[in-house]
Amino acid sequence: MPRLRRLARYAQPDQLYFVLAIVIGIVAGLAVVLFRWTIDQIDLRLLTAAPSRLRIVLAPTLTGLVIGVLAVRAFPRARGSGVNQTKAALYIYDGYISLRTVMGKFITSALAIGSGQSLGPEDPSLQVGAGLASFIGRHLKLSRARQRLLAPLGAAAGLAAAFNAPIAAVLFVIEEVIGRWSSGVIGAVVLAAVSSTVVARWFFGDHPLFTSPPFELRHISELLAYAALGVAGGLGSLLFVKLVAWMRPRLLALSRAQQCLLPAGAGLVVGVIGIWFPQVMGAGYGAINHAMAGNFLLRTLLLLTLLKIVATAVSFTSGAPGGMFAPTLFIGAMLGASVNGVERVLLPHYAASMGVYALVGMGTAFAAILRCPMTSVFMVVEVSGSYDIVLPLLISNTLAYFISRTWQPVPIFDLLTQQDGLTLPSMEERREEQVLHVEDAMRPAAPGALVVAEPATIKEARALALASGAKLLLVKGADGAWYGVTPEKIETLARAHTESDALQPLLGDERPLPPLYPDQPLEAFLRQAGDEPLLPVIHRAHGGLLGVLALTDALAAYRRAG
Repeated sequence: MPRLRRLARYAQPDQLYFVLAIVIGIVAGLAVVLFRWTIDQIDLRLLTAAPSRLRIVLAPTLTGLVIGVLAVRAFPRARGSGVNQTKAALYIYDGYISLRTVMGKFITSALAIGSGQSLGPEDPSLQVGAGLASFIGRHLKLSRARQRLLAPLGAAAGLAAAFNAPIAAVLFVIEEVIGRWSSGVIGAVVLAAVSSTVVARWFFGDHPLFTSPPFELRHISELLAYAALGVAGGLGSLLFVKLVAWMRPRLLALSRAQQCLLPAGAGLVVGVIGIWFPQVMGAGYGAINHAMAGNFLLRTLLLLTLLKIVATAVSFTSGAPGGMFAPTLFIGAMLGASVNGVERVLLPHYAASMGVYALVGMGTAFAAILRCPMTSVFMVVEVSGSYDIVLPLLISNTLAYFISRTWQPVPIFDLLTQQDGLTLPSMEERREEQVLHVEDAMRPAAPGALVVAEPATIKEARALALASGAKLLLVKGADGAWYGVTPEKIETLARAHTESDALQPLLGDERPLPPLYPDQPLEAFLRQAGDEPLLPVIHRAHGGLLGVLALTDALAAYRRAG
């Protein structure tokens, strides 16, 4: 740490940012390794060691009592999945996440997932990583602006280590947490994610999270089955999100004493389900691999899909800390395997491996429930190690995402934010904002209007200034650049030279106007204009004038778009 402090004091901002990205990645990776080990140990002692029916019910119920007290009384900021809490830290609290919250998230999430609550470790890992990054920034006494940049690094590092998927982690953090792309941000986020993944693979190995079956498209009509999976995934996502949206505000309205009991009640529900379907309990990765191997009957797959939706909604809305990533993958895998089971009955000659459909179903549910379409594709590719399924994955994801957007306009993370009474930016809205370009606002500028014809004399320029009443005329200089000439400047030149003198050679001492291009974002004008009343819009190839753009034109374009 002393060396890091010296580095923070004397290093250039970019150098410090990238060094800290590696440090944060390593620290977050070690934290996630310990987190996963803790979950496994709790699961081993509470459930796996003696899986009797009574223990299956009592383990999540009694542990839920402890979780409820800790989450409500001791660690209130540790509740929830961790994604929205990280966004709130970034946009409201200048990247601040207390070490107390990190410890609370670690303990309560490990207890919840290890005891069988239908939740996953990925979202909590994201918040733990962000919290550790925040702690490092405070320990190094960085400025507020620099500390705010560290939370996304920790978030990407934590998620990458939990998922063993650095590309998906980077995309998710950019797609859902920070919502913007820049070379500096992407570079540092990638460094943090890669560093944490290296640490995680040192302990867990470099094998994919799920065993990838071979993919073969036997007939083009089989793509219709993947389209049907997209429809089913979209409808299943609506069921889950609507259920969470209905249950959560009603449970949040209860008193604090009642909320302390909610995780125990959720544990009781999950435990009762677990008596007959223990696969529903916990993250469920083992059950996903069984589904991919074709070890479940169609009826069992359908029941597991519905029961996991109910169990996850109950666990999550109870306030028990834990994530939605793993349950979402579980729901998608069972749904995909179910579609394959139906296809085997109707079209036995065309049906592909059940594992392929389970993989595509995972991405489909991820895209529809969490509304991260880009992340869903790369996530499935990384956790399976298979690039062959991209085509059916894109078809299924697109349909599910469209259905989810159509009948559930508010994404689930935005919905949770609104229920918590916070105002955070909607990343989906940011991604789909209409981007205005210079060509949407510029107006033609023909010679004789605002443009002094080439070549032109001082007399002609003076006449144009008087006729147009413009505060600025555009003149193309001998060097090919465009200059702005005010009527006052023309009068000054007229007094110093004769009116028949050419205007262009007299502009050598003037500063050329910064040009705009029609394909540039409209905000480029606001950055470049400065005090200039208008700027020329020129062609990228031949440099000819296409039009002019003034502040009034830009504001009018924004009003039309709004």
